[in-house]
Amino acid sequence: MSTKKRILFIATEMSPYLELTEFAEIVNKLAIKCNDNGYEVRCIMPRFGVINERRHRLHEVVRLSGINVSIDNDDHPLQIKVASLPNARLQVYFLDNEDFFKRKHIFHDENDHWFDDNDLRTIFFCKGALETVKKFGWPPDIIHCSGWMTGLIPMYLKTVYKREPVFLHSKTVFTIGQNTFKEKLGKHFLERAVIHANIKEKELEPYKDNNNTAMFRGGAHYADAITFGAEKIDKKLVEEFAKSRGKKILPYSKESDLTEYLELYNELASK
Repeated sequence: MSTKKRILFIATEMSPYLELTEFAEIVNKLAIKCNDNGYEVRCIMPRFGVINERRHRLHEVVRLSGINVSIDNDDHPLQIKVASLPNARLQVYFLDNEDFFKRKHIFHDENDHWFDDNDLRTIFFCKGALETVKKFGWPPDIIHCSGWMTGLIPMYLKTVYKREPVFLHSKTVFTIGQNTFKEKLGKHFLERAVIHANIKEKELEPYKDNNNTAMFRGGAHYADAITFGAEKIDKKLVEEFAKSRGKKILPYSKESDLTEYLELYNELASK
């Protein structure tokens, strides 16, 4: 029986597949560094339409596909694809859906208009990622979430999924990055984010502003540890979380070799 610690990276972006901010490259390096240091590593990200399936050799994982993700009383089919990270023996899983991710733009259309369904796409990805891990039957010791689109995951793990056997011993790390959009996620976002009766209205309080900062705030609020993934971060968030009690905090370091991340993962996994 393997005694390797397991780490799952759930990311909005990751090199070489999608690079929206500098943290995409850091996720790539972290996954490889963990793999090289004896962790069992898996990665999950959205299969945005701008990701070239042929170039990156994505193929569907039929045994994992077929999950329906229910949001706001509608079922949305989840398709799961996989690729091997270049120069590393680890797998990246891509969550796909015809309605949410086939378009050739990420969060804004060709005229720079915010997609009206970005709230649904976000909830679908967060819930879909956790349902995918359940389907794996692969209990992660550490779940490192990065990118605003993953902001609901730490909250879901502390509420809806807290009694799921696969997540019983999982610790979460959340990275606060730079803000990349100014729009709101929509007036129905909070009610749609209630994917189960176990989620109470007060538990959605950190997300109430429905914006980029709120997604980072919510993810950080519910995570077991916080890292800062960019030099320019919303000042309110830095002040709010830089000295959080009861949470391990990693400040941003431009020259880091990422060793401090491994130390953080090891510390959390041993608790």
